[in-house]
Amino acid sequence: MKRLALAIGCGLLLSACATSLNLGGSNTVSSSTAMSWKDAESNEFIPTNQKAANALITGAGSALDKNRPIIVATLANINALEESSPFGRIVAEQVSGQFTRSGYAMVEMKFRDRVFIKQNVGELLLTREIKDVAQTHNAQAVIVGTYAESEKMVFVNLKLIRPGDNIVLSTYDYAVPMDRTVKSLLGRR
Repeated sequence: MKRLALAIGCGLLLSACATSLNLGGSNTVSSSTAMSWKDAESNEFIPTNQKAANALITGAGSALDKNRPIIVATLANINALEESSPFGRIVAEQVSGQFTRSGYAMVEMKFRDRVFIKQNVGELLLTREIKDVAQTHNAQAVIVGTYAESEKMVFVNLKLIRPGDNIVLSTYDYAVPMDRTVKSLLGRR
């Protein structure tokens, strides 16, 4: 009788674990960690990065020509400028996307071989390379950026730079709350 009760108890425990840990191969996720489509749709991360791109466009004013290409570099970690993260790459992608939607010609750097690309980091443009890369692609401007992590925020700085003389055409600073999604993009747990 003791064995039967123990077996039933173990069976119930394993059943509960399988439901919340997805041991059965289904797409079941524990309700405490699940995000819904509604949650994803209401997330402010993408609109915040799009707003940043729009601010760069507005700040540059007539200095930008929609017919001449622009390059976006992966955002770098301010504490290690040759390093980035999925956070730095996705912000760059979203800023580039907003420039494209606004009618600007964007150069897709992932298909280029003359840029410093470090595996698992992205397209990092070093200062000495900006002029060469921009000249190769006849780019009128390069968007560069950095981010700094704090306990509760990630601070982002974006600059739109004219590569011929390194003049900053516009800049935008903003902060992103350090939620679980952002922590994951930064490689933090």
